[in-house]
Order: sequence, then structure tokens, then C-alpha cells
Amino acid sequence: MLFRSAYRRRLYNQQLTGADQNWNDLREWLGLTGDELSIRGEKSLKETTVYVCVKILSETLGKLPLKIYKSDENVQRKPVNHYLLFLMKVRPNPYMSAFTFWSCLETQRNLYGNTYAWMDINRKNGRIQGFYPLDSRRMQIYVDDVGLLSSEQSVWYVYTDNLGNQYKIDPDEILHFKGLTTNGLVGLSVIEQLKNTIENSNASAQFLNNSYKRGMSVSGVLQYVGDLDEEGRRKTREKFEHMATGLINANRIAVMPLGMQFQPLQLKMTDAQFLENTRFTVQQLTAAFGIKPHQVNDMTKSSYASVSESNREFYTDTIMAILTNYEQEITYKVFLPSEQQSDLYVKFNADVILRGDIEKRYAMYKDAVQNMLKTPNECRALEEDPPMDGGDILYGNAALAPATLLAEGIAFQKKGGEKNGN
Repeated sequence: MLFRSAYRRRLYNQQLTGADQNWNDLREWLGLTGDELSIRGEKSLKETTVYVCVKILSETLGKLPLKIYKSDENVQRKPVNHYLLFLMKVRPNPYMSAFTFWSCLETQRNLYGNTYAWMDINRKNGRIQGFYPLDSRRMQIYVDDVGLLSSEQSVWYVYTDNLGNQYKIDPDEILHFKGLTTNGLVGLSVIEQLKNTIENSNASAQFLNNSYKRGMSVSGVLQYVGDLDEEGRRKTREKFEHMATGLINANRIAVMPLGMQFQPLQLKMTDAQFLENTRFTVQQLTAAFGIKPHQVNDMTKSSYASVSESNREFYTDTIMAILTNYEQEITYKVFLPSEQQSDLYVKFNADVILRGDIEKRYAMYKDAVQNMLKTPNECRALEEDPPMDGGDILYGNAALAPATLLAEGIAFQKKGGEKNGN
């Protein structure tokens, strides 16, 4: 197998580094362990903003049906009834639906920067029998950048399953979708790049959660008249915390023993600009994922007009780039060379985004028919309605005419006027 070869030249994999050591003091002050603040892969989903952003992106991709088209001289985009259509649109494999499959891939792409799908190819007829998502954490990419291997392929994928078995996979047998990349081979993980920002948001949530558990009681100094050894100080502190902290003791009167006094440390959330820092962190995370603030319920500076415009920007600036990434990889990998030469390609149907807004949908159909962009039957097909007689011809507004025809009409009128002596 290639991974055991002495000629492998370069190894690319997605191994996440440990938590930044600068967080040790913050963990100790908040009373948290390293695991509570450390974010790696799926652990980052415990942070609310990250979870919402990944959920929006994965579900948006999952709900878009994938279709196969063919370009020709007369029709720029013509739907094709291909055998792969059922796999990509309905059931990629026996274990999951198309929605689950594409959502799973997009989730891993956002968490790890790369996502992979293995294509089960029948060796007899060359047909693809299924698509299976792979665990991005178990994939390694080997690149022969000096051409030492006697093969036309310079990039190889090595996958390790749960039992430790390793499999060498040809690049033609795997779909590799990347995030932001600096070398074109491996994508960068958003989670790893924004580790400090996510840990900051996670720390804020943990701090607020612990404050609620303590009944929103503040920290302070417990003064005692007398001398206590280390064990005595520990027991005294634990007894006082048991008496004065926690939700069950919230707003209750604390009875202090003789010779004991509690001096609170007045650090208010407003003094620490807790809300401002939290909102700024949310804005950073949503911007990195391409999510608009109103989609994570940040309506601070939103109006109906701005929300509508933000939705349009989300689909054009964020979703369209993701769809193009998937469409180009799929088109190159799933079709035979002869099919590629015949201009077969795949495309996600982003029109279903407007499915929930019937008013906008019908207004779009009306404009398309009146401006001779689509026939009535083409619009009916988008609604999955049967075609109607006479619906395959283009209709237009009688008040509209081509500029050349208007010029001919003006010239004809002038010519007629000259004959009449005018």
C-alpha cells in the first residue's frame, strides 16, 4: 500500500492542535477544566453560534435537489434522465437519504475544512453503485510531488477505518470538497482558524452558566478573626459556599458565624462589557461562516428591508459559492470522459429556496412569461404541475417590440409620407 512506501513525498492531514496555553489562567479563574473550553471538531458544536451556523449551511445544502443537465447548441440547459439521478437526488446509499447525505458532508466540511465521499464503483461496467460519506478525521492525503511513483496519479487518499484497517483510494474514486484552501489540496478548518474566538464565546457561556448555578452570587473574600490552617480554610470555604451559593439559596439571608465577615468583589457584567463582547464574538463567527446576523437572531440593526436584502446576499454570496464547489467536483468525478465531452453536468436547484414564499415565486413566473424568458409550461414544471395545451410557446407583452422592428416601422412611415408628398 502507498502509505507504507518509502517514496511518499508529502503528507497532508487534518490534525487539530491542542488548546492555547494562554487560556490556563482564564480556566482557573472561571473554575473550568481544559476540556470544557477546548474546541475540537464536534466539540465546537457545543458553542451556540457555531452550532447554528453549521446547521444553517448543512440544512440549506441538504434541501436543494441535485439535477443532471446537458448543454447543446439549441438548448443551453436540458434536463437529462441519468441513472445517477436517483442516487444523488433520492438515495445515495442504503443507509441515508439525499438530505442526510449532503447535510453530513457539509457539516464535516465546516468542522474540519474537508469532507469526503467514497464512490462505490462496479468494476464490471464502471457504473457508480452508491456514495458513502467518510470520516474526515481519518483521512490522509499523500502527494508525490517529484514523480517518483510509476503512476499517472500524483495524489492518493489513505483512509483508516474504526478497526485500524487502512485503504488506499484513488482520487477518481472519491469526492473531495474543500473549504478555504491555501494550496488547493487541503481545506482549512474554520474551527481551527477561529479557535480563540470560539473558545472566548464558549468561556462566556460557561461563565454565565456557572453564575446561574451559584444563584448569580458574586465572588468575594471571606474574612475570619483567628488563625486557620489549610484544611480549616478549605472546610470553612466549602461550608460557606454550601450555605450561600446555588439556585436553592438565591435571595436567601445568610447567617454569618461569629468572627466571620464576607466582603464581595464587585465585578459586574456591565463593568466587564459582557454583553458587548458576546455580541462582537457572535458577529465575528457569523461573518466567518457567511451567515447573516438576523439568521442567529441578532436583530439589533435589522428591518424588514434589510432582512430581505440580507437573505438575497446570503444566497448569492455564501450559498452559491458552496454550490459551485460541489457542482464542479461532482461533474468532474462522476461522469465518464465520453459523458463529459457531451457536456453533461450537475447543478443544484436553488429555486427551491423560494418554495416557502409563494408570492415571490408567482411574481417571478409572471415576469418570466411576460418578458418571454420562459414558457408557461416551463413555469408549471417548476411547480411540478402537468403541462397545458398551448403552453410551450413564448408569450410577450404586445407593447414591447424589438428595436430593429421599431426602426423598420419608422422608416416605413417616412417612406409612405414621402410618397404622399408630405
